[in-house]
Amino acid sequence: MDSMGEFGEYVWFDGELVPFNEAKISVMTYSLHYGVGVFEGIRAYKTVDGRTAIFRLREHVERLFDSAKIYKLELPYTPEEVEKAIIDTVKASGFEECYIRPLVFLNIPKLGVRPPQRKASLAIGVLKMGRYMGEAYTKGAKVSTSAWRRIPPNSLPMNAKATGHYINSYLASVEAAQRGYDEALLLDIRGFVSEGPGQNIFIIKNGKAITPPLYASVLPGVTRETVKILLDRELGIDVFEDDISLGMLYSADEAFFTGTAAEITPIVEVDNIKIGSGTPGPVTRALQQLYEDVVRGKISKYRKWLTYI
Repeated sequence: MDSMGEFGEYVWFDGELVPFNEAKISVMTYSLHYGVGVFEGIRAYKTVDGRTAIFRLREHVERLFDSAKIYKLELPYTPEEVEKAIIDTVKASGFEECYIRPLVFLNIPKLGVRPPQRKASLAIGVLKMGRYMGEAYTKGAKVSTSAWRRIPPNSLPMNAKATGHYINSYLASVEAAQRGYDEALLLDIRGFVSEGPGQNIFIIKNGKAITPPLYASVLPGVTRETVKILLDRELGIDVFEDDISLGMLYSADEAFFTGTAAEITPIVEVDNIKIGSGTPGPVTRALQQLYEDVVRGKISKYRKWLTYI
């Protein structure tokens, strides 16, 4: 995963655009020590008419506010103000395409698990990003089931996109890399398929699509929801949310990851077992092209999902 490029020249930090190297916090800040924060990952694409557009900005900002609410973080901005701040940050970067990272955190230089106040800071940075999983986007990813289980929803609220949750993802992803795989797959506490370290997962079997339900410790992904709509409305494939066992995954005709960073990444092997023919399948390929057309404004009825800069 070496697709990360240069950062934008400015970071939006608590109400103003600040030069990247001046956007600083204390090493003793609360969220650095306790992992209390929420964030989003959003992409902006160069569209077919040459303009830059942010994909599904409103939905990402809504989830950011939902996550902040779940973690009792007091965000001193309206959703509209955050949307404008994101647009301003993308404009200031000058990038035609970029990955956008809004981060809500407690910027309090004080230790102790119970914070003295919960008014949060907001930082927004952008960077150039290619294919998150590199060649796997084309060739397909080889995946291993992690020894680590996805955090159960009665331990942490997994419908929030929270910084601390990704310690679980970190362990699984590093484990997979050390074993020579492209990515990890996490099971939930019951032993059913949950998701990747930063991606949702779908399988195709007998012409139907299945994705794990939210109660399987799954983040309600914006791309996941987009893919459900595109599979149904554009490719005519019925989509079900249901538990997926490892055996079901091994015997699937196709499988793929979805996510803002990962986009649509085929899975061709899990635990050294080939998925289908061991190459990206026809539904996955059709979906990749369809998604690419949607985010670049080539399909007029989905331009409602684009916020043009």
